[in-house]
Amino acid sequence: MTIDMSTTRTDLALESVQAACSGAETGTISGVRSRERTREGYAVTDIRVEDEDGAQALGKPVGRYVTVDLGPYFRREADYFDRGVRCLAGELAALLPGVGEDFPVLAAGLGNRGMTADAVGPLALENLLVTRHMIRAMPRQFADFRPVAAVCPGVLARTGLEALELVRGAVERVRPAAVIAVDALAARDSARLCATVQLSDTGLVPGSGVGNRRSALDRGTLGVPVIAVGIPTVVDADPRAGLFLTPRDIDQRIRELGRLLGYGITLALQPSLTAADVTALLG
Repeated sequence: MTIDMSTTRTDLALESVQAACSGAETGTISGVRSRERTREGYAVTDIRVEDEDGAQALGKPVGRYVTVDLGPYFRREADYFDRGVRCLAGELAALLPGVGEDFPVLAAGLGNRGMTADAVGPLALENLLVTRHMIRAMPRQFADFRPVAAVCPGVLARTGLEALELVRGAVERVRPAAVIAVDALAARDSARLCATVQLSDTGLVPGSGVGNRRSALDRGTLGVPVIAVGIPTVVDADPRAGLFLTPRDIDQRIRELGRLLGYGITLALQPSLTAADVTALLG
C-alpha cells in the first residue's frame, strides 16, 4: 500500500515541525523554537510554540511539546526501563505547574481498554500509584506522598458521557492543581508508532489517535492546567476509508508502554520513590 504522507494527519508536534520546515532549519519557522538534548541516555526534542505565528504554522496550540525517543527501551539497552522511567518523570515534572508537593493531581486514562491501539491510557493508570485515599485514611503514614487520584472515563459508546464530562466531575470533586491526561495519538511516520512519547502543556483531544475526536481536555474546559501524555499508536493510512496502520507487535508494546508511562508519571509526582519502590507499592 502507498501512503501519501503529505495528507496523513499527525498529533506529533515534531512531525508538524518537520513538515513545516520542508528541509529548512527548524529555526526558520517564525514563533517556533526547538532544542535537542538527552536525558538518561534517551534523545529528547523540546519544541516551544511561542506565538500565534508558530501555532498557525504547525497547526498546534501555543505551548511546549516534548518528544522522547524510546529507541534505548526497545533496543533493551542497559537499565532501559529504570532510565526510561526517570527520563519521563524528569520531563513530566518540568511541565507540571510550580506548586508544592502537597497539592493533589488527577490522572485521566483516556481511551478504550478493549481496543489495543486505544488502550494506552487505561493501561498507564493500572501502573500508577494512586495515593489520595491512603493519605485520607492514614495521613501520618503517608504524609510524604502527594495526593494522586485517577479516573478512566471510558468511551462515549459505553458510558453515554463525554470524557470531558466525567473528568470535569472528578476535577470538581478532587480540586487538583493539574490534570495529567494520557491517550493514544496518531503519527505520520510508521517508524514512530509505539516508539516515542509526546508530553505537552496544552491539553489534548480524546480519541484523536483513532480518528474519533471528542471534546478537548485543556485549561479552558477544566479550569486547571492539563498536561498531556501521548503515545502514537496508529497511522491514519486512508482517512476516506477509516483505515489505520498499527505495529505488528502492538499488543506487547502497549502493555510495556502502559507500565513505562504509569511508573514515569508516578515518579514525577512522588520524586522520592524509585521504580523498585513503585513495583513494591503496586504489588
